[in-house]
Amino acid sequence: MKQELLQKYFSHPPRQILRDLLGGVVTAMISIPISMGYAQIAGLPMEYGLYGSVFPILLFGLLTSSRDFVFGVDAAPAALTGAAVASFGFAAASPEAAALVPTISLLTAGWLLLFYFLKAGRVVQYISGPVMSGFVTGICLTIILMQVPKLFGGSAGSGEAPELILHIITQGAGSFHLLSFLLGLATVAVILIGKRFCPKVPLSVVVMVIGAALTPIVRWEELGVRLLPAVSRGFPSSLTLPMLPAVDTLSDLLFSSLSIAAVILSESLLASKGNAMKDGYKLKNNREVLAYAAANAAGALVGCCPTNGSVSRTGIVRQFGVKSQWLSVSAGLCMVVILYAAAPLIAFLPVPILTAIVISALIGACEFKEPVHLFKTCRTEFFIYAAAALGVLLLGTVYGVAVGVLLSFLAVIARAVTPPRAFLGVVRGREGFYPLDRNSEARPVRHTVIYRFGGNLFFANCETFRSDIESALEEDTKVVVVHGGAIGSLDVTAAKQLLLLQEELERRGVRFYLTEHIGEVNDLLRQYGAQRLLQSGCVRMTMELALRDAGMKYPFPAEEETGKASLSPQKRKLLRVNRSSIGEGRLSGRYPGKGIRAELEWALGKDADALKDSLADDLLEALTTMDLTEQAFEAAEKHTRWGRINLFDEDELIDRLELRLYAMARRDPQRSARLEAFLEERRAHIEAKMWRMDPNVLQRLMLHRRHQARELQKKDPAAFAWLQSRRSRYIEVLEKTCPELAEQYRKETNEN
Repeated sequence: MKQELLQKYFSHPPRQILRDLLGGVVTAMISIPISMGYAQIAGLPMEYGLYGSVFPILLFGLLTSSRDFVFGVDAAPAALTGAAVASFGFAAASPEAAALVPTISLLTAGWLLLFYFLKAGRVVQYISGPVMSGFVTGICLTIILMQVPKLFGGSAGSGEAPELILHIITQGAGSFHLLSFLLGLATVAVILIGKRFCPKVPLSVVVMVIGAALTPIVRWEELGVRLLPAVSRGFPSSLTLPMLPAVDTLSDLLFSSLSIAAVILSESLLASKGNAMKDGYKLKNNREVLAYAAANAAGALVGCCPTNGSVSRTGIVRQFGVKSQWLSVSAGLCMVVILYAAAPLIAFLPVPILTAIVISALIGACEFKEPVHLFKTCRTEFFIYAAAALGVLLLGTVYGVAVGVLLSFLAVIARAVTPPRAFLGVVRGREGFYPLDRNSEARPVRHTVIYRFGGNLFFANCETFRSDIESALEEDTKVVVVHGGAIGSLDVTAAKQLLLLQEELERRGVRFYLTEHIGEVNDLLRQYGAQRLLQSGCVRMTMELALRDAGMKYPFPAEEETGKASLSPQKRKLLRVNRSSIGEGRLSGRYPGKGIRAELEWALGKDADALKDSLADDLLEALTTMDLTEQAFEAAEKHTRWGRINLFDEDELIDRLELRLYAMARRDPQRSARLEAFLEERRAHIEAKMWRMDPNVLQRLMLHRRHQARELQKKDPAAFAWLQSRRSRYIEVLEKTCPELAEQYRKETNEN
């Protein structure tokens, strides 16, 4: 920890540290009007905003992993705290409110500490950007509506947007003061326009100093412009000890403080994480949550409302190139100096100017560009943003966030129910499979439907999956291949639907395959009772292996070659529905080594050995009744439950067949010798093909076979010796097929 602190504060050159200290001074000066205004919104006397800009800031700076994030009294927690105070019927700045607010701060710190132990910083990833943007904008607009009456001499409002608008109209009719309004309006205009032309100048501080300096000259109060009340020097005479309320109100306070803690967690963590990504360093999420908890606990002890990361103030100091938390140290110490040396001067600041500074900061924090961008790019996200913002304005903060989050999840569900889908085909002279609707040269494979499903398969979308395939079937369709590369999981309903679909297609004489998915999907199929798909060879590692099992070899025949129309009207209709779903790129293709991994283990996991033994028995039975021609092994494979087997698995099955020949040799040596010679020829063919496709894969196969041989030597030394005695004869057979590989075997035999 000590080393980390030294690195944090003293790893920068003196010039950078000086710049960071200056940024802290600017932060403190900006925080005077802003934190005082937010303290009033929270229901506290305004000086408590200054108290909350010392110890919470210093503790945050000590613990945070962020380099330039500003923490302090801010809009969203202040508004939520003020709403909680109002719900208890306490007047703003009353003794009851002053006693209740630190209790809310302490409970908020408790929730944040619980979030720290639960590592809840990860939860932020489930809150979408549009929800957070809409929430922040709704909060800012709500507070602006609260503050507007203070621009023209009225009092701040409370409640939701309809009540606040009614309050503005009522206050405007009863206590409108033109000079105050013009002064406030001019301040807002100066800050917002000046920010565009001189963004590095802290205009909030400038107008605050000018307004206070003009007070003795212009005598604002005599002209009817209200001034801030006097602020006593220093801190409160004693620390505040928050008291838990009565049991009947504790549940309400727990809920209010939980919502505040959730807002602090999400808003601060998202904003600071965004800055860290821009600056190229990694934020420690859980450390940040601990820093938020410590800062709020410190705020509770000085009677302040909950504190939060300030997006607006962070944006200002980032313009100065701040790169370390000397910023927070400088800001906290500078505020101490202000409290003890310059507190009486605060009484010279006109209320409309303070209010205008707060409103300007809130306008800067509103994310008005986001809905414009979303409207152009994604209408669904735009409506989520609007729902979150309007929910906060019309229903309140907590309900607004709930509405936005609910809509986000509904949007996710909607996308999951109708994921991207496409029919695939081949392009003559090019490898791989291409979406038929995105590539004019792509043609369907003859008598085959190749369908890509772009999402997880579950109860809500398995009907879409099934209806797409059934609608694409034609009278001459013999094969359906599903590219499941995007299927990472499925549920019980989807597993049953896959079984039913396979049975229905089988009755119609159509072979069904599920391919390209991850192995965990096979585990789920087994778990949910759909192991028949695995054992019958309907699940294949690649599309090439599926088409190979269906009797097709590369290059796969396209429909156009028979003079047939490339797409049926039904397929064209489906493709129009999903036209923008999948890009033009190749989805899968042939390359050296593809499809020669252990497919049976990938499909069946721990059940693979049992199936291999069963397949070996089936193959041996079929081969003993056949003429052992070059194509005999392929023909025998068709008699098994699995169907065509890939090269890697076929080599292992030959091992198992040879062990069975070892037992057969005692009963029928003539037939055993004939089969043995055939299997040696077949193994030579397989290994030569592997060698030419990818020598590395063959090396992996040899290592696997060596491991299997060691296991056999332990279990059955006699069988192991029998197989080893035939190794030299096999090398002679291999010499005819692939001399280079035979030489490799000789070297390996000599080494062993």
